[in-house]
Amino acid sequence: MEKILIVEDDKFLKDLLIKQLEDSGYAVIHVMDGEEGLKKVKEEKPDLILLDLVLPGIGGFEFLEEVKKDSSENKNIPVLILSNLGQEDDIKKGISLGAEDFLIKAHYVIPEIVAKIKETLAKK
Repeated sequence: MEKILIVEDDKFLKDLLIKQLEDSGYAVIHVMDGEEGLKKVKEEKPDLILLDLVLPGIGGFEFLEEVKKDSSENKNIPVLILSNLGQEDDIKKGISLGAEDFLIKAHYVIPEIVAKIKETLAKK
């Protein structure tokens, strides 16, 4: 069973994502902030990370930098950014730091996000 790590501090969105992903057959791990997320990456070795950018403590960009500079296999974990930030600079920065894709929350419904996760995992 593939494992998804959700790093998201919005409880409502997180609960919707967890339900949809579990219904789609994924194991889901969830954390509310970047620092906890970095610990979970090392402990759980997820198959994919769904990452918000605006987080308490370590923000999403910093989290992404840390994961991608990891010397272990963790740097190869695909990261999908799911954020309300949608400026071109934010998108370019996320992709340049190693994110697989940048999804703007307002432009996607949950089933589309799950489809994007499936598509990304199929490329692995």
